[in-house]
Amino acid sequence: MKTLIVYAHPEPRSLNGSLKDLAVTTLEEAGHEVRVSDLYAMNWKAVVDAEDYGPYASSPLRVAQDSGRAFDASALTPDVAAEQEKLLWSDTIIFQFPLWWYTMPAILKGWVDRVFTFHFAYGVGEHSDTKYGERFGEGTLAGRRALLSVTTGGPESHYAARGINGPIDDLLWPIQHGILYYPGLEVLPPFVLHSTDRLTAQDYPEVAKAWQERLLTLATTEPIAFRRQNFGDYEIPALHLRPGLEPADRTGFALHIRG
Repeated sequence: MKTLIVYAHPEPRSLNGSLKDLAVTTLEEAGHEVRVSDLYAMNWKAVVDAEDYGPYASSPLRVAQDSGRAFDASALTPDVAAEQEKLLWSDTIIFQFPLWWYTMPAILKGWVDRVFTFHFAYGVGEHSDTKYGERFGEGTLAGRRALLSVTTGGPESHYAARGINGPIDDLLWPIQHGILYYPGLEVLPPFVLHSTDRLTAQDYPEVAKAWQERLLTLATTEPIAFRRQNFGDYEIPALHLRPGLEPADRTGFALHIRG
């Protein structure tokens, strides 16, 4: 298996750094090929601008259309092109980051903004009366798996169904469904560590064991059963879930998970 780790934390000696290093050694010892995009070490440029698209940047800038034209012409900047190549090379992508202000660090969001260009991650496939592009279960990255490995400072109870921060699955929904599943990735249930600000050196061996167990089951873990867009569950072009498919006790995001 070929695994890409996209890592976003400014301190190499952090818990996130340790989890990233452990993932590399665990997977390589199991015979996997591993590549790492360490965004802070790479000094990753986190903002989209006209420089990303060179001569294909319009004035005024139109990010979607311009990124697609640059992609089609193989004219994206070398850093972006390299990350797209890594994604296409991989079988599995692990995203290692702390949850900051209820979402991913800005540098990681900037990686998404720049790497997931038009005609690469979106704007692909047939648009017709029966199909609304290749996305949400189809797309460029279909056939690959993705896993979020996330740390939070708050206790697990704060992220429970009645917790003040909201359910962790809801907080991660925009990332798991809106960023990863959109271009076709199968998304595995996240690996989440809570109360990490209180974690001690004595606690780490248990954390490390749990992380290794998840890593060694990447190929056999069932992905989250997100509904596929073009396979009958949604009315097209409205993209509303068809009446009668929703379980009686579900609302909101959970409507879009099968079973």
